[in-house]
Parts: sequence; C-alpha cells; structure tokens
Amino acid sequence: MRLFIAIQLSEEMKTSVIGTMHELKKAGVKGSYVPAANLHLTLAFLGEVPDPRPVKDALRKIAVKPFRLSMADMGTFGDILWIGLKGNQGLSQAARDVRSALDEAGIEYDRKKFSPHITIIRKMSGNWKKVPARKGEMTVRKISLMKSEMKDGKRVYTEIASNV
Repeated sequence: MRLFIAIQLSEEMKTSVIGTMHELKKAGVKGSYVPAANLHLTLAFLGEVPDPRPVKDALRKIAVKPFRLSMADMGTFGDILWIGLKGNQGLSQAARDVRSALDEAGIEYDRKKFSPHITIIRKMSGNWKKVPARKGEMTVRKISLMKSEMKDGKRVYTEIASNV
C-alpha cells in the first residue's frame, strides 16, 4: 500500500489554490493539473508499506498544537509547479514530530529536506510567472495518513488514519 503523511487543506484553502490554477489555465500554462480532491501538503512520503498499522500507531503519538498555514509564492521543481507555504514554528514542529515518530517506530520514509509546498501541476509548460498565487490561510489541527492508489486510471488519495 502506497502511503504518505499529509496536512489536508481546508475548503477555503482549496478554493484559493483552485482559483490560482484557473488563472494559470487562462494564461495558457499547460500540464497535468492536480485534481482538487488531491491537493495537500506532504509532511513525509513513505512509499510502499506492507502493513499500515505501525504507521497508524506512530501517528497517534503526535500531538499537534493548532497553527496557521499561509500560502506564499509559486515555484518549480523541474517541470512541477507548486505553491509554497510560509514557514512557521507550528509547521516546522509538525514536520519534525512526524519524522521523529517515524524514526522511533523504525518506519522508512523519504528523507529529503522538508520543503513546504502544494503541488498544483505536473509536466508543466508555459509562463507561470505572470500569474500571482492567490492568498489563502487555514488553521491546522490534524495530520492525516493517506493512501495513494490508482482507480479508473486516476490517482486517488484517501485518509486511512489521523492523529486525532
């Protein structure tokens, strides 16, 4: 089972991200746009995990003190376009807590440096720099364990556990 740990976006935050995506489409930016239901902020990517129970147990040990999440500017990783999130103590602490809980449980995960972002387009081409990212904010109160699977040729993310 393919898993990752994420912060799911509020409806208000999704609306801001979707608005930016519509502006990008109008500006002629091409690519594979992420479906609204799949928009999220990844805290840790685990990949293929045979049994999710140890991950669920580790996740339950994480206490999140509510914090604000705010959208920032857009950027790219190669041909992936993303909206950045303003760094803050709450977000940094949540990422550290997730990784510490996974380390303590002996669970493998992608150890790339944490770079808070919401992926919005894959295989992107076009001039995205003339489109400003809309502003959006939300309060984070929980962290989710997400399952990623293919259904009818489309990637679907489903929450299978959370820390609350």
